[in-house]
Amino acid sequence: MKKQPLAYRMRPTNIDDVIGQQDLLGEGQLLRRMIEANQLSSMVLYGPPGTGKTSIARAIAGTSNIHFRMLNATVHNKKDMEVVVEEAKMYGTLILILDEVHRLDKAKQDFLLPHLESGLLLLIGATTANPYHSINPAIRSRCHIFELEQLQALDIEKALFRALKDKENGIGTETVEIEDKAIRHLSLACGGDVRAALNALELAVLSTPKTTDNVRKVSLKTAEQSIQKKSIQHDKSGDAHYDVLSAFQKSIRGSDVNAALHYLARLLEAGDLVSIHRRLLVIAYEDIGLANPQAGTRTLSAIEAAERLGLPEARIPLANAVVELALSPKSNSAYAGINAAIEALQSGGTGDVPVHLKDAHYKGAKNLGRGVTYKYPHDYENGWVRQQYLPDAIMDHVYFKPKPSGKFEMALADIYKKIQN
Repeated sequence: MKKQPLAYRMRPTNIDDVIGQQDLLGEGQLLRRMIEANQLSSMVLYGPPGTGKTSIARAIAGTSNIHFRMLNATVHNKKDMEVVVEEAKMYGTLILILDEVHRLDKAKQDFLLPHLESGLLLLIGATTANPYHSINPAIRSRCHIFELEQLQALDIEKALFRALKDKENGIGTETVEIEDKAIRHLSLACGGDVRAALNALELAVLSTPKTTDNVRKVSLKTAEQSIQKKSIQHDKSGDAHYDVLSAFQKSIRGSDVNAALHYLARLLEAGDLVSIHRRLLVIAYEDIGLANPQAGTRTLSAIEAAERLGLPEARIPLANAVVELALSPKSNSAYAGINAAIEALQSGGTGDVPVHLKDAHYKGAKNLGRGVTYKYPHDYENGWVRQQYLPDAIMDHVYFKPKPSGKFEMALADIYKKIQN
């Protein structure tokens, strides 16, 4: 049988051995209290790859001294679950650690539900997908949801040093001299994925020839070659992608140009030009708006240039657009205005179009009073004349509230004020 990977062998069997995740497993935290009080209930562990979801699940089972079985919702079928249930009946209860829990189909869900209700099975589901979006409400309502944070570099360094010293499950039987820079690189380049860091460490050590005195000297170059992984993990269809897009827009809205460029870089590394282009156009009109009306036109020009150039050069016009948008004055008055109008409409804020505004371009329209009293603005001084445009039922509604964001909107505000008076 092939030797199991280092990351698998180093999985903790007790919650005290779990690296990081102190917000869940620190003293006084809910999950630790549940475990220590032996009051476990079904749960879903949700977080990025390599953050320890399955490891924590196994550690919970080990700490609680409850028998457990591991299945994968994608690979294993209903018959596999039936076997687990029969085993659970032998022990009175059993922990079912279920990877990819969001992949449960209806047949598997229907089978599991009564056993979760009775407590025969304690489900610990693991998933990288947001459970509030991806897991059936019937399952979700019976589970506590715990979100795991991406591990920090110092946490991963701790795991790497532990593996180097562990003689039973790690690589402590080897005499290893590893450069500090190599450890640091593995902890950073894994993108928060401790599994990737551990397996890269094992490759770096075992692929380094021994010296005459039986020492493996691992260099930074060897570590770089062993991990071969970008420091940013970014799945264009995952929740993290939408978190980055959200942070991107909020950084521009908040005028933090450095943060905006950081998130642009992450999106560029993911190669998702379509999402960048769409979000930049939204920002130009939603957040910048009338404070800098030309920003929308220039943003569109930058997007068109990026489309023609393609990556990597596309980053240049997009960076120009991001810097301008981040440092532009901000106004959402038009955006807020249309939202207010739509909200009022959906709440019953409507009415018949005033008769003088109705279409009069057909025979007999005047007999119905259509357009008869309409005043043509171009016939009046400055192209404006006072008359009612809103329906009677909402004639006093106000949706547009200009802001003193810049010269252009302030000029519009002056005109608006004169018209309203």
